[in-house]
Amino acid sequence: MSTTTIETHGIDVIPEHARKGRPRSQFWPWAAGNIHVLSISWGGYLLGYGLSFWQALVISLLSVVGSFALVGLVSLAGQRGSAPTMVLSRRVFGRWGNIPAGIVGYLLVVGWEIVLTSLAVLSTATVAERLGLHAGTGFMVAVLLVMEAIVVGLGVLGFDAIMASQKWITSAVIIVSLVYLVLALPHVRWGALQSLPSGGASAMIGAAVMVFCGFGVGWTSCAADYSRYLPRNASRSSLVGWTTLGGTVPVAVFIVFGLLLCGSDPALMAAIVDDPIGALTNMLPLWFVVPFWLVAVTALVAGAVIDIYSSGLALLAIGVRLPRWSTALVDGVLVLAGVVLVVWFSPDFLTPFEGFLTTLGVPLAAWTGIFGADLLVRWREGYPDEQLFDRAEAVRWPALLAMLACCVIGFGLVTNVSAGWLDWQGYLLGPLGLGGRTGAWVASNIGVLVALVLAFAAGLPIAMRAAHDDIA
Repeated sequence: MSTTTIETHGIDVIPEHARKGRPRSQFWPWAAGNIHVLSISWGGYLLGYGLSFWQALVISLLSVVGSFALVGLVSLAGQRGSAPTMVLSRRVFGRWGNIPAGIVGYLLVVGWEIVLTSLAVLSTATVAERLGLHAGTGFMVAVLLVMEAIVVGLGVLGFDAIMASQKWITSAVIIVSLVYLVLALPHVRWGALQSLPSGGASAMIGAAVMVFCGFGVGWTSCAADYSRYLPRNASRSSLVGWTTLGGTVPVAVFIVFGLLLCGSDPALMAAIVDDPIGALTNMLPLWFVVPFWLVAVTALVAGAVIDIYSSGLALLAIGVRLPRWSTALVDGVLVLAGVVLVVWFSPDFLTPFEGFLTTLGVPLAAWTGIFGADLLVRWREGYPDEQLFDRAEAVRWPALLAMLACCVIGFGLVTNVSAGWLDWQGYLLGPLGLGGRTGAWVASNIGVLVALVLAFAAGLPIAMRAAHDDIA
């Protein structure tokens, strides 16, 4: 398949003759999808929980590695079943019982498309002001349309075009990011970092959950989409390793540097709430502002491309009957509407961002736990084609009900106090003695982790019982 030819495969199982590549090829899409400098701003978000530098450092590294290890494990299902993630999920929940999980996966990746595109538009205005220019609405709309044209275009072309572009994007971002790190290093103040007070257990958990939702767990619903073309005899350990490494390395480096910068400068930590990318240009010499902005926007495009490809596959998996390439056009329209709401009508960037992460993080964590348990039990059996596309088994109720129950518990243990439309969450904090919506655990969002662990525990016996029934 050529990089300029539209991919013909949709949610079908990739045939043997079309499988190609090596596990190390998985490094590039996951690195490119996560190498955007937004990760630097996460340093400020983590310190905003009231943590010390060393607490935030340890929590961020553990959470990043742990969450991307889940992506690596779920990618094994793609190699084993040679189908998109949300199609393989039918094996667990049934063809129609899988629709709730498919909708969550779809909303998550479309939401990330909106987040990344919004950041590109917001940073454009900040950079223009730094250069003494006026970025009016027309100019910002033009940037939005150009970025969407690139993202949608690559989404239409599909797998080969995306894999080829991600390698070049990653290389360019690495070079410019290294220059940025060198130029910004003098702004680090060790004295300010050492004076940051330590946070309590609930703050540490809250920071860990935010990283967990924002990175690895946020990608589990599409982890198999890029490994499904690999030969079935490819090394499993290499697949997990390269996938985990690709996502972990850029995020870990950027977050650590973000902790150094934001911990040294309270003004920077406050500025990233409204414009995470543009705020980072304020410490740069004028000659480097435009190159930095161009590469930063390019990196955001790389992440959005990963999202638009997987969102199209998720849309097909829930039953929408369209050619794969046309789903990118549908997503493009939705993203344009979402960006308008975030950029021109939201009071700040961070409030809707946090609400988006934790609200979709709960059902995604529940799905990941149950799907992971099933993958563990059924690894040798694999994913027979008839079990992915057979209409006879419409719903596997035990798995679906377990996921819904874990969501009910998880939503009761997360809060988004700054987003009024999410006031209904956190209803279990009071009854469980965690202080209610005003207590010490209000920002922990522990419900995401609880949903993941409970779902995995419930999913193991369900998967073993289902496997026994299939054999019988």
